[in-house]
Amino acid sequence: MSSVAELQAVFQHAVLANDPTPGLFVREGMLENGGFDIYINAYRARLIAALKDNYPVLFLALGDEAFEELGTVYLTRQPSRFRSIRWFGDGLRAFLDEHPDTLPHPALADLASMDWALRCAFDAGDAQVLHVADLSAVAPERWPNMSFRLHPSVTLLDLKWRIEPIWHTLSQDAEAQTDEPEALAHTLLVWRQALECKWRMLQVVEATTLRSVACGESFAEICGKIVTQTDEKMAIEPSGLAVSLLNQWLVEGLLVKGACFA
Repeated sequence: MSSVAELQAVFQHAVLANDPTPGLFVREGMLENGGFDIYINAYRARLIAALKDNYPVLFLALGDEAFEELGTVYLTRQPSRFRSIRWFGDGLRAFLDEHPDTLPHPALADLASMDWALRCAFDAGDAQVLHVADLSAVAPERWPNMSFRLHPSVTLLDLKWRIEPIWHTLSQDAEAQTDEPEALAHTLLVWRQALECKWRMLQVVEATTLRSVACGESFAEICGKIVTQTDEKMAIEPSGLAVSLLNQWLVEGLLVKGACFA
């Protein structure tokens, strides 16, 4: 009789290789009546169900049959690597970029990125949110050298298509008809405020500024970058714009306590 470890290894290989008659099990009389394919089918069905849960709007956009085909191809080429099926599909966007022919429209890859970012925002760690009162205690001379920290749930997505209206429409009504997405290079901000996952499209200046925050740049450096991206026709001074953005981020809970000083 083979060892348990041997049987487990053969079992795993048979499931992953889609082999309904693994040799060792046949030789040892464990498949006299067949039935091994039930494990193969259950494995794939459960993981594709998990993929649907992780990419709910992409699933709605594609439909059940097309999504199942995509999930089957993805599963075959990139089997699950995690103990928890929550993380199955972490490489789907990269897979779609490498195999664009698997989608009927290239904008759906951006839709997948948005789905995944929102799921990750929900599961991200927590931290104490920074408030205006916390900053009021900072002496004016320290502001230029101060840097900020983003909430762990914050993600900045570089997208090629304006897919947000499609995501919003389908998430509200699975049967709704959507318009053809327009090509638009932009940045999408995704984060969690309390227990609610949120998103909004960013203007170039804010996207660049938030990336500077993420890199740990000082408030003076951030203001300097804003200056290089604005012109004299703006109704608000660059320093005023920096303060305005900072105030918005505080209200939205994008910043957390633990500001650093150079």
